[in-house]
Parts: sequence; C-alpha cells; structure tokens
Amino acid sequence: MADSKISGKVVEFRGCDNLVIAEVTADDKENEYTAGAVEVLAPVATVSKTVDNSTETHFYDNTGMLNIRSEGSDEVTLTVPVLSLIKLAKLIGKTVDEETGAFIDGDAEERYFALGYRLKLTDGTYRYVWRLKGTFSIPDETSETENDGTDTNNQELTFTGIKTITVFKKDNKRAKAVVLDERDGKCDLAKFFDKVQTPDTISALKKSV
Repeated sequence: MADSKISGKVVEFRGCDNLVIAEVTADDKENEYTAGAVEVLAPVATVSKTVDNSTETHFYDNTGMLNIRSEGSDEVTLTVPVLSLIKLAKLIGKTVDEETGAFIDGDAEERYFALGYRLKLTDGTYRYVWRLKGTFSIPDETSETENDGTDTNNQELTFTGIKTITVFKKDNKRAKAVVLDERDGKCDLAKFFDKVQTPDTISALKKSV
C-alpha cells in the first residue's frame, strides 16, 4: 500500500509587500528588452493573479485523446491606498499640468510597465516576482459619505500582463514573468528589486569552495 502522507512542509500565502514598477523602454525583435529605473508604486494590501486560458479536448475513436490549451494574458489585481494624481497619470498614460497640478483626463498614451512584488509564506520565506510587461487599467473610484463608523475606501488597480516580444537567450522563448521561491535556495535574491529581472539577468547563488 502506497504511503498516503504528504512529504515536505505545507505552506500558504500570508502577506505581500514591496510593490514596485519600472517602465518598459524597449521590447522588440531588433532590440533586447530594457526597462527604466525601479520605483515604489504604493503600499499594497492584496495581490491577486488570474490567467486567461482555455482548454479544448479533441476526440478520436470516440475517446478524448488530445487537449489543446491556449494561454492568454495574466490579470493582477492590486489593492492599494489612493494614489497621487501624478502617479495615477503615469500608470494610465494621462497627463498632469505642471503649473496647476490638474489631472487632465484626455486621450491616453500607451505605456507598458514591469511590475514587481513579494508574496510572504507562512514559514517566513518569500516568493519573488517580476512581471515583465503589461498595462494598468483606469481604476474605479468609490467614496461614501462620512459617518460615525470607521469605513473607508481604497483603490483597486488592474495590471494586464502579456508576453514580451523579446526572445530571451536563456531558453529561447518569450516570457511574461520571472518568479523565484526563496525556499529553493538557488538564486541570489539580495538585489532582486534593484532592476527588472529577466530570464537572462537572474543570477544563481555562488557556491562556497
């Protein structure tokens, strides 16, 4: 009889922090992928990711023999405090008048960002994430009348992540994200958020002699 016990430590997600962005400055077949300086986006309360995918089964001889899977974009939902107008304008490609500070809600400029964050696990370790290319949707804003209670409203940002056009040398593929788990103990994570990490820039831990 096979052993039914699950080996290894069971962990769950319990926390998130270090929400950062960097604007994607190049991503095409002629140039390598590049991104600008990393900057803090906002304190973060929740991070939630879903993947747009579909699977279709093909039948032969009255039997399902082949699954065809299609993987689309990632959707990352972030709960954050109310952003400044300057930060909001940058994320969604709008403008702020320098003289008056007025947010001008006109035509949007197409801007792509890389998104980084950490997810804390119940054993105290972290999962490190860089999503390499995506856009932010215009967030909804809700504010209710003030009363004697303690209710307030924050903002919810939606980041839609897609694959890069750039094909990385590491595995000769395009990529949507680089995700590393501290528990594996294989990668040098000390400067993970100093710049956007790609499959070609992540570094393995140096083995002691």
